[in-house]
Amino acid sequence: MDKNTVIGFVLIFLIIIGFNWFTQPSAEERAAAQHRRDSIAAEQEVERLSAMLEAEIQHQAAQNQPVDYAAKYGDFAAVATGTEQLTTLENSVLRLTLNNKGGRICSAQLKAYQTSDSLPLILFEGDESALNFALLTSQHRVINTQDMYFEPIVVDSQTVVMRMAVTDSNYLDFTYRLTPDDYMVQFDIKAHNMAQLLNLRNNSLEMSWKQDIRQQEKSRKFESRYATLNYRYNNDDMEQMSESKNDHEKTSGKVRWIAYKDQFFSTIFIAEKSFQSPELQSTIIDKRPVYLKHYETATSVAFDPQGAEASRFRIYLGPNQYKVLRSYDDTAETDEDELCLEKIIPLGWAIFRWVSEWFVIPLFDFLSRYINNFGIIILLMTIVVKLIILPFTYKSYMSTAKMRVLKPQIDEINAKYPPEKAMERQQATMALYNKVGVSPMSGCLPMLLQMPILFAMFAFFPTAIELRQKSFLWAHDLSSYDAIISWDAYIPLITPYFGNHISLFCLLMTVTNIIYTKINMASQAGAADQMKVMKWMMYLMPLMFMFIFNDYASGLSYYYFISLLFTILQTYLFRLFVDEKKLLAKLEARKSKPAKKSGFMARLEAAQREQMRAMQQQKRK
Repeated sequence: MDKNTVIGFVLIFLIIIGFNWFTQPSAEERAAAQHRRDSIAAEQEVERLSAMLEAEIQHQAAQNQPVDYAAKYGDFAAVATGTEQLTTLENSVLRLTLNNKGGRICSAQLKAYQTSDSLPLILFEGDESALNFALLTSQHRVINTQDMYFEPIVVDSQTVVMRMAVTDSNYLDFTYRLTPDDYMVQFDIKAHNMAQLLNLRNNSLEMSWKQDIRQQEKSRKFESRYATLNYRYNNDDMEQMSESKNDHEKTSGKVRWIAYKDQFFSTIFIAEKSFQSPELQSTIIDKRPVYLKHYETATSVAFDPQGAEASRFRIYLGPNQYKVLRSYDDTAETDEDELCLEKIIPLGWAIFRWVSEWFVIPLFDFLSRYINNFGIIILLMTIVVKLIILPFTYKSYMSTAKMRVLKPQIDEINAKYPPEKAMERQQATMALYNKVGVSPMSGCLPMLLQMPILFAMFAFFPTAIELRQKSFLWAHDLSSYDAIISWDAYIPLITPYFGNHISLFCLLMTVTNIIYTKINMASQAGAADQMKVMKWMMYLMPLMFMFIFNDYASGLSYYYFISLLFTILQTYLFRLFVDEKKLLAKLEARKSKPAKKSGFMARLEAAQREQMRAMQQQKRK
């Protein structure tokens, strides 16, 4: 090998060493990987022992033998049998029912809310939810807390302790604490002299949590669109699983909270420390009409079998209301302490969410303090938004008006240059625009600047629980559709995409949109030749929107309806106060002045000259 070959091999070797050094996992990543391996080993051991015990039970049942609880559960045989007993824990907004079998919350009712059928709103009840912690005993038996019987101990009106007492001095406590006027439940797990009875790896418990999400609203399709499983890593952004299909994720790292979310209500499990690498699953339920989705979580949580420290959690059972969820961070001292539960409310992308959080929601809350009629509130919000974007709307109108008054001169250019001389025609047109100081793009920027507000309003109304079951005019629920005609028959192509009803506010929005389209196209007569091919598409868009919004919240359709009415009114006011003859004279006066080319126009003309040069060279060849 020559010198260059040796140097090449040395460099390759150094690159490989450097790559391995820079890409090696951090200490935290190695610890997480080791924890995953230990968790998998623990799960496999639990599954193996569970299978052995299940086989033994089936063998005993086949021989009509009574179950030998002492053999099956060992030291825990005393808590393997009992009688189910329910205990109620409640405050002014929440009523919880605790079952001593499993020591879990078996029912959660939100007192201030009702379903679309005017029934008590219950997040889950009975077997619709399950919470289990798997314990591996020192006798190599698997104890699932969901199968054990706890002793309910009512400490006071706000606290209940569920105690799994193996002996008088060896027990496991599940403590539930509910403060007044709060949707948050403090949930602690603490062992008492359990170290000698348990064989836990890494001082952690394997936890499984399941829940069926009930249909609470009138529109199943619309509600399902907003029902999602969300979770947030420690000091990181929130993640969301698919809302439109079955989804399964194996996460890596520490997760602060997991939310089983409906359109307007959620059950959120929050760990004081973290959930370790949870495995999450979201399944759409089609065959059970009263349910939307099924969520599952399998993870591990920190646990001290010595009992020196409790495993602390919080469980939020309440509405997806921005100010309520945000209030849980009011006492946070650092960014690490913040839960950011309000992130589960889908308010759009970052820039649109920023507008919602700092403008739309504060404006809505301010008006709600003084006005009880939410239809009037939406009307006032529309007026405020229209006033804010009025300068942008006026700028766009003036751009269109300038193009319209220049239409005769554009026609002359088109007559002078036939279609086969498209480049010369375009250059002459741009030269005219440059002389009179008109930019074809001047109307686009104002439209873009108002888009964040418009998209923020679009995201806000379907997620505003304040509109839920609030009536206005003929709409009984501004958070759902306002059907004036409905039918039961299944109509192909109509029922799957449009639904079995016609929403009146949506219909009014569509008619108004068609009228506005006609007015808008008439005001752009200067571009009529170019728009002839697309004219039918302009009228098709409102019909497409009708299919989209027919199942949406009537509050959103109402907002768009009155917004379009104001836009039409603004257009006529602009026409009333803008003299197009004076505007044309002003543009003509600019022709005698030296033209000041904008950066965009200069670049456009340079591109045209370059294209013309290339075309001429091509012709010579």
